[in-house]
Amino acid sequence: MTGTSAPDLILTHGRFTTMDPSIPDPEAVAITDGRFSAVGDAGPIMASAGPDTRVLDLGGRRVVPGLIDSHMHIIRGGLNYNLELRWDGVRSLADAMAMLKRQVDNTPAPQWVRVVGGFTLHQFAEKRLPTLDELNAVAPDTPVFILHLYDRALLNRAALRVVGYTKDTPNPPGGEIQRDARGEPTGLLLARPNAMILYATLAKGPPLPPEYQANSTRHFMREMNRLGVTGVIDAGGGFQNYPDDYAIIRQLHAEGLLTLRIAYNLFTQKPGGEVEDFKRWGGMIRPGEGDDSLRHNGAGEMLVFSAADFEDFREPRPDLAPSMETELEDVVRVLVENRWPWRLHATYDETVTRALDAFEAVNREMPIDGLHWMLDHCETISDRNIDRVAALGGGIAVQHRMMFQGEDFVDRYGHAAAERTPPVRRMLEAGVPVGAGTDATRVASYNPWVSFAWLVTGRTLGGLQLYPWANRLDRHEALHLWTAGNTWFSTEEGKKGRITPGQLADLAVLDRDIMTVPDDALQDTESVLTLLGGSVVHASEDFAGLAPDLPPAMPDWSPVRRFGGYQRRPVVDGPAASPAMAHACGCANGCGVHGHDHARALAARGPAADDRSFWGVFGCSCWAV
Repeated sequence: MTGTSAPDLILTHGRFTTMDPSIPDPEAVAITDGRFSAVGDAGPIMASAGPDTRVLDLGGRRVVPGLIDSHMHIIRGGLNYNLELRWDGVRSLADAMAMLKRQVDNTPAPQWVRVVGGFTLHQFAEKRLPTLDELNAVAPDTPVFILHLYDRALLNRAALRVVGYTKDTPNPPGGEIQRDARGEPTGLLLARPNAMILYATLAKGPPLPPEYQANSTRHFMREMNRLGVTGVIDAGGGFQNYPDDYAIIRQLHAEGLLTLRIAYNLFTQKPGGEVEDFKRWGGMIRPGEGDDSLRHNGAGEMLVFSAADFEDFREPRPDLAPSMETELEDVVRVLVENRWPWRLHATYDETVTRALDAFEAVNREMPIDGLHWMLDHCETISDRNIDRVAALGGGIAVQHRMMFQGEDFVDRYGHAAAERTPPVRRMLEAGVPVGAGTDATRVASYNPWVSFAWLVTGRTLGGLQLYPWANRLDRHEALHLWTAGNTWFSTEEGKKGRITPGQLADLAVLDRDIMTVPDDALQDTESVLTLLGGSVVHASEDFAGLAPDLPPAMPDWSPVRRFGGYQRRPVVDGPAASPAMAHACGCANGCGVHGHDHARALAARGPAADDRSFWGVFGCSCWAV
């Protein structure tokens, strides 16, 4: 026991995975003043209880440290969360289109319906995106914008009108407005080779007012808490300007309303102005400035625009500008002089090689070791470059983008090349700090358990086996990357990430035992009780009465009010039962004769209108009625 005061909270009868090898299987956990004060045998911990100590029986559930995402865009995502219809987790296009139709009917002019990433066509049973004709049939008047990864966006005719794209609109650098035989835009925008056209078009949509943005951010944080996340390292983002676009998160912090611990990096916004950005910010803020709830973490993931290698595996690898090394060295010198950590987006080994050349050149002038600098993504990094990262004292943050894009990578580069994308096992063997994350909200889902399942199984959402056993992790190793392993990336080792005395009392009580459930069940994990500093930030099922109140999502037509966020797969009875359309029709199991009038109404020409050929392939008997 630490200290003499009685604990505020004692947790008993849980299966605690502490991530502290000296206390692998405790019987109870005590929390005092926001930190774990005792972890071990139940007898002495229960004896320490005072009259005001709350005791919670966890009923044998698995308990893990609060998850930490080492790379996502929580601050930007929070400002827009209430505006976005999430197809994260939806397993059929029919379901997705049913959701879209309901949201179109509920969205007032001049607002848009936006599906902004977090899904892949490979997760759909139909293995395709909606056609532009289907979008126009569902939404003839309401603007609809659908972002698929960072490779394309689909706009219906109403959206094309409001963004002003016509036959006279030129293609922007690095992007393509697809046109018909008459030269008119069709509604398909392609990132060739970069995503600026997708960013810029999305930015034309009407934003939420500040009061609604604060509400939206709170709902997004609560959604992350529902999934067991208590910490995030924010990687900045395009159209996320400092300090203006950080006002809402600072406001919520000042009001004590943050339910995540956030460390944020600053992302340069102006090609050609990168050095000036980091010099200016260096006079405004220092890494580590803030507190355990909100703190500055350094620079990136964009350091210079000439180093940006966008991860669209449907397109060839982009060739980076010859000026990259010189420009990157100039920025890194500024960062090292000010002792700023940094992170750099680097998908391909060719980019990693050139970035490390620049880092090594600066290191010969001024040491960079000890700065906790890192590379992000590194899907095709070579063994040689892993060793170079280790020699320079860097880390690598990996994300589950291949779970969403693995099929596209294999189509272009082959199965053999995909077996080490990224080579996580080799990174760990080299002694490189490795952390896990999502890169949400656009290029992948924010659900950490989808990433966890990817690390363990090596499979895509579409079911493709990418990795052999040698490049997969066991469940304890994967959990380490999502907890204690990620604290290196915010320079907070020893402060959080483990259930051990003295660390911040952040934990999640899970709805299933992630150490024993079948592989396919891992991605559906949720938390039934999430604590941040010993305080409840999410509670459900047996603990629902402990959940703190949250104001309804604003505005009242928000997709979050109707659909929530990540769409859980329905519980199905029996092997091979299909979840297709279960969300839209409200079924909780595989379909027995129940009718699909809602699906037929989507579009008379759509595939869902044909009972025998569409529903029959899902094992549904309604076509036979």
